[in-house]
Amino acid sequence: MDRLIIDPEFRDKIPPLTEDEFTLLEENILSDGAVFSPLIVWDGTILDGHNRYEIIQKHPELTYAVQKLDFDNRYEAISWICKHQLGRRNLTPQQKKYLIGQRYEAEKQAHGGDRKSAGKSTDKICPLISSHQTRASIAQEAKVSEGFVQNAAGYAKGVDAAEEALPGIKQEILTGTIKPTETAVTAVAKADPEERPQLAAALRTSDTKTGSGRKKPSAETQYHTPKVSARKADMEKIAEISAEMERPKAPATEESLLHSIEAEVVSFTELCDHFFQEYPRLLSDACYKQEVIRIMQTMKQYISKIEGGYTE
Repeated sequence: MDRLIIDPEFRDKIPPLTEDEFTLLEENILSDGAVFSPLIVWDGTILDGHNRYEIIQKHPELTYAVQKLDFDNRYEAISWICKHQLGRRNLTPQQKKYLIGQRYEAEKQAHGGDRKSAGKSTDKICPLISSHQTRASIAQEAKVSEGFVQNAAGYAKGVDAAEEALPGIKQEILTGTIKPTETAVTAVAKADPEERPQLAAALRTSDTKTGSGRKKPSAETQYHTPKVSARKADMEKIAEISAEMERPKAPATEESLLHSIEAEVVSFTELCDHFFQEYPRLLSDACYKQEVIRIMQTMKQYISKIEGGYTE
């Protein structure tokens, strides 16, 4: 039997099987007398097949195959794992978001000049362009918006930060056992390490499910209340959490500020899309449409101001 390496970081990218699912997989493999799906490895480390490998170790008489892949670095390997897992049909929305976020971060690292190739300079590579291209490519493959990919990266960081602070909560979040808001999850990673256990524990009480003791809004209330109220509640929640945290001690960089501006623009356009879908008269009615254009002209004028040389 091959002695393969289990990398915890690789393994933890893969949604775990429940006890019943693992038992069923073991029973099926023993019934077949062989592991038909090959173990996928890179440099002797398992990328896909951790559960099958565990069963093989328990039953060394089983026959199996190993398929080797070649990558330049571990970030490319992580990207492959996430992309491969995203092909599964039984993912929860939380698992999908987590994997997209993890893939985006891994591909940014893989393409951002981390490779040490002799004779190949990365000085002229613009990491912002690389990030945009990476985000666009993932969004197209996953059939989501670029804003979703950007937000998924923050969500994935929040899930990992919560797990580090409160082991076991990652499984609760990704399986949908608890359903905290994306904003609350993302806030965990943004907090100082000593504050993360409290914020992680709060995720269990900020469940968005309609449970017992919560009155479901009437149809009339749902009609008159814009759906963006949930977004407003999220923003108020993050503002409340942020107010309790210390200001970052390290100064912001121009690159980090550019990412922040880009994220805000993406968020704004998605919010506008939401308004236009929920209230189509904003664009179909000539008067409303004219007002929308008038309001947005402010941004056009601001861009022109920047292009002409910004001065206060």
